[in-house]
Parts: sequence; C-alpha cells; structure tokens
Amino acid sequence: MYWQDYIWFMFAILACMIFSGIASGKVKTAFNKHNSTRCRSGLTGYDTAARLMRANGVRDISIGSVRGFLTDHYHPAKSIVNLSESTYGNNSVAAVAVAAHEIGHVMQRQNGYALYKVRTALVPVVNFGTRLSMPLVLVGLLLDWFSATADANTGFYIAMVGVILYGGSLLFALVTLPVELNASKRAKKMLLAEGILTEAEMPAASEVLSAAALTYLASLLTSLVYFLRFLVRVLTMFGRRDNRR
Repeated sequence: MYWQDYIWFMFAILACMIFSGIASGKVKTAFNKHNSTRCRSGLTGYDTAARLMRANGVRDISIGSVRGFLTDHYHPAKSIVNLSESTYGNNSVAAVAVAAHEIGHVMQRQNGYALYKVRTALVPVVNFGTRLSMPLVLVGLLLDWFSATADANTGFYIAMVGVILYGGSLLFALVTLPVELNASKRAKKMLLAEGILTEAEMPAASEVLSAAALTYLASLLTSLVYFLRFLVRVLTMFGRRDNRR
C-alpha cells in the first residue's frame, strides 16, 4: 500500500513539475514576445510605476532597481517597489505591464484589500511553520515507534501539529493566487485610465500577466500535493499503529 501511495505521489509531483515548467516557459515567451513592442506612450517601467502612484495619491513608496529577469516585487515593510533590470528602464508593453502589476499590489495595501492583508499576515506563520513542520512530524513518528512509556496519542498529536504548520504554506499559496489575479486586474484598469497603454495594446499586456498567473497556480498545486502526501503519510502510519493494538 505504501509503495502504491508513493507512486501516485511521484506521478502527481512529476505532473506539477511539468506544469510549473510550462508555466515558467509561457512567462518568458510572453514577456520576450512583447518586450520587442514599444508602448505608444513611450513610458518605461519606472515611469509607469511613478505615474500610477502619483495618479493614485501614493507619496510614501519609493521605486528601486534590482538585478535579474522578472525579479520585480513590492516590499511593503521597506515601502519600496523594486523593478528588475528587464523592467526598470524598458519602455516595452511587457515591461510596462509588469511594473503596473507591482503597483497593483501597492494599491491593494493602500485600499485595504482583505486577501492582501491575509497573505501579509501569513508570511511569518509560513516562515515559522515550514521550519518546524517536518521536525515535528518526525518527532511524532519517532515517539510512536520507540517510546513505550509515552501516551498513545502523544506522537500522533505532535505529528499533526507539524502537518497543520505545513498547511500554512498551502493556505499562503491558496490566498496568493487571487491576490495576484486582482493585482493584474487593477494594473490593466490603471494602464487604460492613465493612457499608458491603448486598447489595442491591452491584449499583449494581458497575455504577459495571464502567463505570470500560471506560475502561482503551479505553486498552489505543488503545495497541495505535498500537503496531502504529508497528511496521508501521518494518518497511514498511525492508522497502522492502531490496527496493531
């Protein structure tokens, strides 16, 4: 039974890896495809970010540049939007769309978007949980296997605490997907409202942002597979223990 479950798990993980690879490839393909198309407004990623924040009354967020390809991110704790080298000084439709997406996150924070608040609150929980989840599960299993004096349920409870903590990463991935989709939706509205992109340029911007969303879906599916594997393994091990008694 164990090997049958393990084989299904490996197939599921392989499928997630393939999907993740396809998603990453689509992002690069879409960006490179529309990176050669200069937006008619002539604005760069930096110009776009600055203009959108100015138009929405955001004065306390700075704009920085970071190395890498599509390493763009908004760092709320440091009040900075970091644009990658592929975005910062680039005036392509792709670069402008990516920059606007990051400002979408800024506006989520400014407007008190509920799911953004939830995701932000989950960050320390996920960091804490992923460090302790596996050790707790192992301790629980070892306690069950080798400690004859321990309470019969002690190991199970400890292992389940580990599973629950790991579940925090699944919840984070689950919340992240709609947050990213919402940021892209806000980005497209702002780009049109400010005349940075025209209606004719929007399909290209949408293609880039939609491709990026696939990577978050891949992350969610991978987290789900690992969590289920984690949970099933613990329940199976302790189920066998109960059957032996």
